[in-house]
Amino acid sequence: MAILIDQPRWPAHGTVWAHLVSDSNLHELHAFAAQAGIPRRGFDLDHYDVPEGRYADLVAAGAMPVSFREMIVRLRSSGLRVTARERRGL
Repeated sequence: MAILIDQPRWPAHGTVWAHLVSDSNLHELHAFAAQAGIPRRGFDLDHYDVPEGRYADLVAAGAMPVSFREMIVRLRSSGLRVTARERRGL
């Protein structure tokens, strides 16, 4: 069980964003996010979007830095991945 974070690379709203996920369950992810003060509105079905200004704090709090590719592989393996097709159907 681990909380994973990729490098901030996704531009929006005047900053770049990283993804924060759990490789085991959403309860673990929500608990970590709440403890780190990440608003629930940042949750997007299988991940939290976090601004680059929070990256170092989240790593210091225990999030494991991984590549985007590794994050996706581990998210799929956990069964928590929500695909683009599934997102459109919601």
